[in-house]
Parts: sequence; C-alpha cells; structure tokens
Amino acid sequence: MSNRTSYFNEKLEKILTSEQYEHVVEAIMAGKYSWACTLILRFGGDNPLAYIPYRTYNRLMKENNKGCQPSKHRYRTEEERLER
Repeated sequence: MSNRTSYFNEKLEKILTSEQYEHVVEAIMAGKYSWACTLILRFGGDNPLAYIPYRTYNRLMKENNKGCQPSKHRYRTEEERLER
C-alpha cells in the first residue's frame, strides 16, 4: 500500500505543487466543485475557457479570487452614466 501512495505522490507532484493541491482540496471541501475543476485545469496548463462558457468562468473568477473588488461601473449614478 505504501508503494502505491508514494507512486501517487510522485505523479501528483509532477502535475500540481502542494500549495496548488491544497487550493483544490479547499475548494472541494467548501463544496465549490466548479471552482475546483477550474483550478485543476488552470494548474494543469489547460485553458478553462476551452471547456466552460466565458460567463461561467468570469463568474467563478469573481466569486473566488480573494481580495477582488467589485466592478465600480455597477455603482455609477444615472448622472454619471449620462455624462459619458
């Protein structure tokens, strides 16, 4: 059994760093399966946009990037919109 574990760990380290693996596990534990899949694709070198729609990807990025500020254009007043 330990041979299988070490083999798995060797293969995993070639694909993901331990920090990346922790991010994926955190997403799964939080029930954010779409985000976990996106992370796996990104960390594996694939472009998630080849697999999911742009709007879905954009939403996932906004919801899950820590420290991300909401877009300010949503909070403009009617006057500010008319000035442009």
